[in-house]
Amino acid sequence: MKVIQILPELNSGGVERGTLEVAARLVADGHESIVISNGGRQVADLERAGSRHITLPVHRKALASLAQIPRLRALFASEKPDLIHVRSRLPAWLAFLAWKSMDPRTRPRLVSTVHGFYSVNAYSAVMTRGERVIAVSESVRDYILKNYPKTDAGKITVIHRGVDEAVYPVGFTPSPEWLAKWRQENSNLEGRIPLLMPARLTRWKGQVDFLNLMARLIAAGRPVHGLIVGEPHPKKLAFLDELKQLANELGIADRLTFLGHRSDLREVMAVSTLVYSLSLDPEAFGRVSLEAMAVGKPVVAYDHGGVAEQLRVIFPAGLVPVGDVDAALAATLDVLDRELAPGSIGPFTLKRMLDATLGVYQNVLASPR
Repeated sequence: MKVIQILPELNSGGVERGTLEVAARLVADGHESIVISNGGRQVADLERAGSRHITLPVHRKALASLAQIPRLRALFASEKPDLIHVRSRLPAWLAFLAWKSMDPRTRPRLVSTVHGFYSVNAYSAVMTRGERVIAVSESVRDYILKNYPKTDAGKITVIHRGVDEAVYPVGFTPSPEWLAKWRQENSNLEGRIPLLMPARLTRWKGQVDFLNLMARLIAAGRPVHGLIVGEPHPKKLAFLDELKQLANELGIADRLTFLGHRSDLREVMAVSTLVYSLSLDPEAFGRVSLEAMAVGKPVVAYDHGGVAEQLRVIFPAGLVPVGDVDAALAATLDVLDRELAPGSIGPFTLKRMLDATLGVYQNVLASPR
């Protein structure tokens, strides 16, 4: 196969990571992989793994971006890919309009992935226009069918995101050098139980609930210490100040550490006792919770979205009703007192995700136009 994937940029994020993972697998299996984006810091990784990158400004939400449609049509005609995989709304529109104007008898096949709960409108509807549509969770599949009822349910395939068990092995232990530096920088954790809340600092991610949970655990006499990983959007720095003020009001400021953005989240998870996913709105999938369970850490999470789909299979003891801090407290105490831990991550492996994705490619290529 010759496959083109198209997305806005290649910096950080789940869409970007999935694109690189599929690209690497295509090359490893002897296929030809091309990625179109505006570029970014992960282009070098992509090319090192054997894919080609074509830089086009398919990321900018402006009328000028319509100029990319004839460029993409010409590129598709010259490259003659077997299949185009669109992963984000703006580049999906540009690619779709270019593809739509090609000869239906000879043009590439078209696959889309719905990565999230997009706003429901005509702009988002393009993500359902693939000849095959991949949904990253059952929750996303339900979202598609509810909000875009004209979508043929038969063309949707649920492929949960997956974790590389070689990168996130059960019982992962950071290097001695990392541990020494961590202990030096976080000496206040001595004798305390570290509880980790990893999420972007924004109200819907649930940090306020986490602080209230910490206050109740401390009031119950538990020697816990909260670790908050994540940073706010530059335009929303006030929320970080609000969290720090709340911590002071609750009297728990000395039992919290705001770690900011971390590129070593795997290591931080490994030295934490318990990890939380307390998003007030459902996550489309929630890769971090899966990574935590992959290395053997229990997760307490609100029971909705893609995260709930993971915990129902791997660690149902960690599921609590959305917004119920009392239930989160009870689940936390149960996990700590009984030393509960997740089992195998089962179907949520990178290999299964990649096998299924290439299976969708092969299925659409084998089907009549």
